[in-house]
Amino acid sequence: MTDMTEPGLSVIMSERRQLINLAYRLLGSLADAEDVVQETYARWYAMTLPERHAIENPAAWLTKVASRICLDQLRSARARRERYVGEWIPEPLPEHVDGLGVPDGSTDPADRVTLDESVNMAFLVVLDAMTPAERVSFILHDVFRYPFPEVAEIVGRTPAACRQLASSARRRIRESQTPAPPSAREAELVRAFKAAWEATDIRALVELLDPAVVATADGGGIVSATLKPIHGIQAVAESFSRLTVVLHGRQISERTVNGQPGLVIEFEGTVETVVAFDFAGDLIGNIWAIRNPEKLHPWTN
Repeated sequence: MTDMTEPGLSVIMSERRQLINLAYRLLGSLADAEDVVQETYARWYAMTLPERHAIENPAAWLTKVASRICLDQLRSARARRERYVGEWIPEPLPEHVDGLGVPDGSTDPADRVTLDESVNMAFLVVLDAMTPAERVSFILHDVFRYPFPEVAEIVGRTPAACRQLASSARRRIRESQTPAPPSAREAELVRAFKAAWEATDIRALVELLDPAVVATADGGGIVSATLKPIHGIQAVAESFSRLTVVLHGRQISERTVNGQPGLVIEFEGTVETVVAFDFAGDLIGNIWAIRNPEKLHPWTN
């Protein structure tokens, strides 16, 4: 460019969707992802026009900055999690959500977070157990296809070290995976779970659960929730049957949660709980109940 106007403004703004998608997968929180993107753009516009003109690839610069901000947040998250009340579960996403974290329909569809296997709840839970460097190396390379030399520049390791980190993360993902039923069967299982839960039918619940089933709740210390995971068919079935009294006056609906069948509990028009599932063979293997209201803003109508 020969003048001093904003370099590639359309390119800069078109990267917003990519940055939201990247930051959500790295942090497991849409709210945090939005903050990262805002900070990334703030740093871009904090530079002078000559400095922005000097950047040959603005999109790559934005990705690098956003990734480094996420890496810093992941490192500090370890300390924050130690103070978190109960279990921490990634923030659930509705079927369609735009880059501002509000229901579909209010902004450009290009801003929506892309829902695929890399944002299902089981995947995000495994990611959360990784080291920050593992998570960033894996997501940048395996999900967003960045070459290891570029990943290394972001993570601050050698390309060989990043390759090893991504390999370790890949192994964790493989070890955590169990054969999943067809998507139609997943929906059937969730529908049957809903019916059995509403009917307080413990026998029906038991028949839907894998022997190693785990149920985890996240209230964040703000609302009531079981502080530790519940393990085993009988314990999980009995726990949900006892919760039936809590459902009085509430509506349970089948919704898509992070790209998979799930349930949403509403009271007087407000979403109180989002329930995500993972499947083991032809049964339910994991149940995640997100109740922390700070994580449910994208579900507000």
